[in-house]
Amino acid sequence: MSKKVILVVLDGLNYQVAHDCMGYLHGLIEQQRATLYKLQCELPSMSRPLYECILTGVPPVVSGIVNNQIVRRSHHESIFSLAKAQGKVTAAAAYHWVSELYNRAPYEAVRDRFTHDETLNIQHGRFYHWDQYPDEALFLDAEDLRRRYQPDFLLIHPMNIDDTGHQFGLDSRQYRNCARGADIHLSNYIESWLADGYQIMVTSDHGMNNDLSHGGTLAEEREVPLFVIGEGFSHQCGSIRQTEICGTACQLLGLEHDKPFAQEILAP
Repeated sequence: MSKKVILVVLDGLNYQVAHDCMGYLHGLIEQQRATLYKLQCELPSMSRPLYECILTGVPPVVSGIVNNQIVRRSHHESIFSLAKAQGKVTAAAAYHWVSELYNRAPYEAVRDRFTHDETLNIQHGRFYHWDQYPDEALFLDAEDLRRRYQPDFLLIHPMNIDDTGHQFGLDSRQYRNCARGADIHLSNYIESWLADGYQIMVTSDHGMNNDLSHGGTLAEEREVPLFVIGEGFSHQCGSIRQTEICGTACQLLGLEHDKPFAQEILAP
């Protein structure tokens, strides 16, 4: 199996809100074109540790990226490094912590915000450092990267859901409406991505609580969605761990790797 993959990480999206508010993605499910799985994120339920977990398959307490203030490159092979080493094209439109983990740390906006360097793990990047950077702009950044460079692996990582949760909390109309907005943005692109041969995974790093935060063990902080769209998936009942997202993407990409993966959610 060797396919192209788009991984969308909707930062801070709680599973139940994704289940209740994302009408376009659920429309695809009703047409048997997508499947939703419930994941439990690793601990601590914080952003930078879970970017590392999603992209390397390594839990935070093993990776050493155990809080948001640890600024260094990853010590583990990632989807980016494996793909780049095996001749694939990589790209990301993402928060600057992703650049720090897999390209260069610390992030320097003038140098790193617009990245085009085939020697780096993320060869083509549009990185941002404002939590309020509009999701609409981020999706435009990602689509520009996709059309220009036709990456084999593209990470899309918008921040507005998380930012809104920190301002208004889980049980707020603002948080739910921000999730609805992300669903609308996705509806503008998914058909084009599928037509161009991409397999699509839409997930989150962690959820949100009513204290306007996350980081602990509450279900609303740990339970996150994984929507899968494309012919590369089985679309059958199954389970997947957050530590298996990396390996599952590597399987779709046809990479040699030693990461754990969820065989049962992949097409035979």
